[in-house]
Amino acid sequence: MNHPPPNPPSRRVRSAVLASLCLAAGLALAAPLPAPDADRRITPNFKDIDLGQIVDAVSKLTGKNFIIDPRVKAQVTMMSSTPMSPDAFYEAFLAILQVHGFVAVQSGSVYKIVPDANARTLPAVDLPDHVSSVSDEIVTQVVALRSVSAAQLVPILRPLMPQYGHLAAYPAANVLILSDHANNVARLLKVIDRIDRSSDDEFEVQRLEHASAVEIVRVVNQLAQAGGEQGSTAKLIADERTNSVLLSGEKNQRLRFRALIAHLDTPIEKGGGTTVRYLHYADAEKLAQKLKEQVQATTASTTTGGAGGAQAVGSAEKNVSIWAEPTTNALVMTAPPKLMRQLNDVIDRLDIRRLEVQVEAIIVEITGNKNIDLGVNWAIDASGSNIGAGAFNEPIGSSGPSIASVAAAAAGGTAGLSAASVPSGFTYAVGRIAKTGTNFAAILNAIAGTANTNIISTPTVVTLDNQEAQIKVATEVPFVTGQYSSTTTAQTAATGATGIVNPFQTIQRQEVGTILKITPQITDDGTVLLKIEQEVSSLIKSAIATVDVQTSKRVINTRVLANDGEIIVLGGLISDNVTESEQRVPILGSIPLIGNLFKTRSSTKDKTNLMVFLRPKILVNAEQMAIETQAKYNYIRSLQTQQGGKVSMIPGERQPTLPDLKTLTPAAAPAETPKMRAARGKPEPVPAPPTAPLTEAPPEAATPPKDPGR
Repeated sequence: MNHPPPNPPSRRVRSAVLASLCLAAGLALAAPLPAPDADRRITPNFKDIDLGQIVDAVSKLTGKNFIIDPRVKAQVTMMSSTPMSPDAFYEAFLAILQVHGFVAVQSGSVYKIVPDANARTLPAVDLPDHVSSVSDEIVTQVVALRSVSAAQLVPILRPLMPQYGHLAAYPAANVLILSDHANNVARLLKVIDRIDRSSDDEFEVQRLEHASAVEIVRVVNQLAQAGGEQGSTAKLIADERTNSVLLSGEKNQRLRFRALIAHLDTPIEKGGGTTVRYLHYADAEKLAQKLKEQVQATTASTTTGGAGGAQAVGSAEKNVSIWAEPTTNALVMTAPPKLMRQLNDVIDRLDIRRLEVQVEAIIVEITGNKNIDLGVNWAIDASGSNIGAGAFNEPIGSSGPSIASVAAAAAGGTAGLSAASVPSGFTYAVGRIAKTGTNFAAILNAIAGTANTNIISTPTVVTLDNQEAQIKVATEVPFVTGQYSSTTTAQTAATGATGIVNPFQTIQRQEVGTILKITPQITDDGTVLLKIEQEVSSLIKSAIATVDVQTSKRVINTRVLANDGEIIVLGGLISDNVTESEQRVPILGSIPLIGNLFKTRSSTKDKTNLMVFLRPKILVNAEQMAIETQAKYNYIRSLQTQQGGKVSMIPGERQPTLPDLKTLTPAAAPAETPKMRAARGKPEPVPAPPTAPLTEAPPEAATPPKDPGR
């Protein structure tokens, strides 16, 4: 029986044997190398070779360690005609794995070769700084989006991903998570970069010159809603402060709305609205005059010169009317919308609550005066005995009588006149006054006087910021400025001609006391600029006898800067004057002891100490004003309680005192109705001024009186 000859080896077997020989030859060349050589070039040619043999060759050529999943089985064919470096050969190996549905996933120093379906569950190259567009390795990348939504991109990018790839969105952070081969991830990154760009939905600000921004937005929105525009993304918002309209949306929509707004923003032909504006703090009559000047200046600056410009100014002023109603402290204004907005803006900045300043002044003046006079006067008249006459006739003191006047008064025999002519102080006189013989007289006079004046004034005044205030606590003292008398003759039936004396005096009254005139101005940094006119005058007593009363006057005119609550000194005066005077007879007055009979001496010493202190305090709100008022109220009431409250001499009457603050209930401010708020143009309620601090006395009210200004 003839047996058929054995079948010749198949072409596949022969190719495998040939490829194995080539691979063995290549491995034999690479075997002596201890490590992969980057400069070495190889030319792989495989045909129907088992994938495990390719992995073995790649491991030996690149030095990488591989773990092959049991499911990884395939016959590989690779043809190359150019030499390749080990890195290029490794990239070709990754491409072979991708073609057959496998991937190489790095895990430390080992690479796992697994099916593509398990690749996304294994760690790979996560979040690399750069994704290669030619590599087939598995990478994971997180992409942050700027302009588009991540959830909207997922259905768009899903067709570009293989089934084993991973694509997910995280809406909270607006990011995409990609996990796939590096070359596909790089392609998706380019697509995302092209899509993730801002659209032409930009913002525009259109400033209006004549119309109201709120009214324009309302009209345009009504027009868009009435037209039934679907899918319109344009939005309009009004900014009342700058009278502008903010546009947002697609470019064509913004262009259409911008043209419509420009058409509506045109001046009206004639007339304007009338507004009644109630003022809270400003004076309507004064403010109306200032607003008229503002309108004249505004209309003059916006028109051209010449006759046409003058006519335009006159026409603009005719369309504007501003007048004040003092009864309700309101302004009635008629003006075009643009000018009306300007006037309301000026009123908003001027009609504000002004700060108040409490100024406390402390004026301390101490004056001392001492005077000592000592002297001897004598006179001798012996003309009847041929001896002659002599005298030392020098008045003792500044205005005392002389020895001659005293002797003449005594010789006249008028005791009252003689007593009045004798100087004050200690006086000792001896002498002889007769019609015959030798007459002589001698007077020894010694006097010492002391006068002290201690004045402390604490005036306090409260005024508005930049408002002049004056407090005057003074007494009008009459001063005689002139006098004369005239004698007239009247004929009577009984006595005939009789002389009648008509005396006449002129008197001028002057204010003597404390006068404080002050103008505070609060600066931006909280300091207070003070313009001060301070005058302190008083009646003083002197050791020297004078014809009329004496007054002292201290005046300070200055400008100072002070912090809130700071005590500053405005001025001070310290004077110490000593005056010594002596009159004597030449030669005789120089003799020891005996010379005292021929001299008079006078010594005067004046000393004045004056200091003026000032403390400004800013009162920001009604609470501080109430606290300061309460402190002064309790101080005065404590003084009245200690000094007053006694039974008067009139039956059933007592001295009046201030009532206790606890018995006074402050009246609550009336609530403003919605109609009143609408008339004032203020939709929100106006807060009532606080009055609670006046219902309870401070702790210091129970203590003995203490000046709160000190």
